[in-house]
Amino acid sequence: MNARLFLTGIRAEGAHGARPGEKDSPQPFVVDLDLEVDVGGDAIGETADYRGVTDAVRDVIRDGSFDLIETMAAEIAAACLAFGSVTRATVVVHKPNAASRLEIDGVAAAVTRPVD
Repeated sequence: MNARLFLTGIRAEGAHGARPGEKDSPQPFVVDLDLEVDVGGDAIGETADYRGVTDAVRDVIRDGSFDLIETMAAEIAAACLAFGSVTRATVVVHKPNAASRLEIDGVAAAVTRPVD
């Protein structure tokens, strides 16, 4: 069976950004996922374990170094696709500090990647 798994509000901090000083200290990022999953049965091992996916997202944010949130979103999508049952990943990365600096409600980038 094919299903969609939605994980929203995954929070982590990382030192990312293209502007001077943005990588000097960690800042918050929030990620939303829309994953297409091939579910093989009614057991946790037959789908994408959302705990493992959440940990993988946080690892990319904490351990990576990106100038653009678009690039971060693509790397998170690749990490999600590494889970064998995930066949397509749409990742939205929100950068709350950028939004507050610009005095707008939000700054985000979305990337969709199918399994290769």
